[in-house]
Amino acid sequence: MYGLHQGVHHFSSFDRVQSLPLLLRQAGVRTGIIGKKHVGPEAVYPFDFAYTEENGSILQVGRNITRMKLLVRKFLQTQDDRPFFLYVAFHDPHRCGHSQPQYGTFCEKFGNGESGMGRIPDWTPQAYGPQDVLVPYFIPDTPAARADLAAQYTTIGRMDQGIGLVLQELQAAGVLNDTLVIFTSDNGVPFPSGRTNLYWPGTAEPLLVSSPEHPGRWGQVSEAYVSLLDLTPTVLDWFSIPYPHYAIFSSKPVRLTGRSLLPALEAEPPWATVFGSQSLHEVTMSYPMRSVQHQNFHLVHNLHFKMPFPVDQDFYVSPTFQDLLDRSAAGRPTHWYKDLHRYYYRERWELYDRSRDPHETQNLAADPRYAPVLELLRAQLVKWQWDTHDPWVCAPDGVLEEKLSPQCRPLHNEL
Repeated sequence: MYGLHQGVHHFSSFDRVQSLPLLLRQAGVRTGIIGKKHVGPEAVYPFDFAYTEENGSILQVGRNITRMKLLVRKFLQTQDDRPFFLYVAFHDPHRCGHSQPQYGTFCEKFGNGESGMGRIPDWTPQAYGPQDVLVPYFIPDTPAARADLAAQYTTIGRMDQGIGLVLQELQAAGVLNDTLVIFTSDNGVPFPSGRTNLYWPGTAEPLLVSSPEHPGRWGQVSEAYVSLLDLTPTVLDWFSIPYPHYAIFSSKPVRLTGRSLLPALEAEPPWATVFGSQSLHEVTMSYPMRSVQHQNFHLVHNLHFKMPFPVDQDFYVSPTFQDLLDRSAAGRPTHWYKDLHRYYYRERWELYDRSRDPHETQNLAADPRYAPVLELLRAQLVKWQWDTHDPWVCAPDGVLEEKLSPQCRPLHNEL
C-alpha cells in the first residue's frame, strides 16, 4: 500500500501501528524530520523536531538546500545527551508542474538566481545539454525526453549538493564518525516503466549505507537483494531496540518481514530473493501488483491485468509522456522500446530472465521450458503474501474467506 498521507483521500495508517519514530521515541531516542513527510496521522508518526510540508513550504524544506542545512544545524545544536535519529527527506527530483508551475515541470529553475526564481546561496546550478544526456533503454529517445532528463539531472545535482551540506553539518557537530548514515529513495524514476511499476526501472533504487562501526566494507559494493522493508529493522538493530509484540486485528499479529542490513556490513550475505508490492499511487489508479526477484529471475503478478494500466497525474503531465501520447496519436515513431498498448495492457504473469534479458522484453511465463521456474517463484510469492496478510492473496480468480480459517474460495470468473 502506498504510504502517501492525503487528507482529501484519507490515506493514513491505522491508529495502532507501531511506527519507527514512535518506537524510537519510546526507547529514548530523539527524533527529527526535515522535508517531505507523506505519512500520517501525527500520533502514529510523531517526531520531536519537525519541519515538513505540514508546517511549511515544501519548496523551502524540501528543495532549498540552504534552508535544509540550517534546519539540520538547528536540530544538532539543540541535541541533548540522548542518541538521535534524523530523517532528511529531499523533495528533489520530484516534478512540480502541479504545485509550482512557474518553476517548470522539474523545478530545476527554483533558486537558480534567474529573474523571479530566487537564489539558494549554497547551490551551484549545473545545466545539462539535452544532446549530451544518456537515455536509458526504457525512456523514448526523443528531444522532449532528453530535455526532460536534462532538467531532472539539474535537480538531482541540487539534492546531491544538499547531501554534502548535511554531512558537513554532522561533521561540524562532531558526530559524523559516530552516526549511521543511510541514503535511499522511495521509488524508481518518474518515467515510462519507472515509478508505479514493478519492472526493474520502477524498483531499482539507490542505497548507500555508511557505518562507523564497519570500516571493513567501506567503499565496497554488495550484490545482495535488499528492499525498503529492511530499513526499519536496520535502524532498530542499530539502537538495539526490539520490535514489540502486538496486533492491530486480534487474529493477526504484526511482525516485520524485513531484515537488518548490519550483517551485510560485515560480510557479503547470501540474500538472493526480494519481494515487491504496488496497489495504488493515487486513489484513482488502483492496479495491484506483486513481484518476486529470485536470483536472475523476476516474476510480476498483475492482478488487474484485464484493465488498462493507470497513469498517475504527475507522470501524465510530464513532457516525456505528453510527447509519447502525441507521437502515438499521430502515428509517428516513438523511439521507445514498447508501445502504449503493451504498456497499458499486460499479461497476468510476467516472467523475465534478467541475466539474458536485462530490459525485460521477453515474457517467459507461457514458455514450457520455464514452467519449473514459474512454479517456484509463484510459490515463493504466494507464501510471502500469506505471511504478510495480503488481502489480495486470492485475487483475481478467488476471494479470501476468513470466517473459520483463512482460505481462498473460487469465484468461477473465467480466469
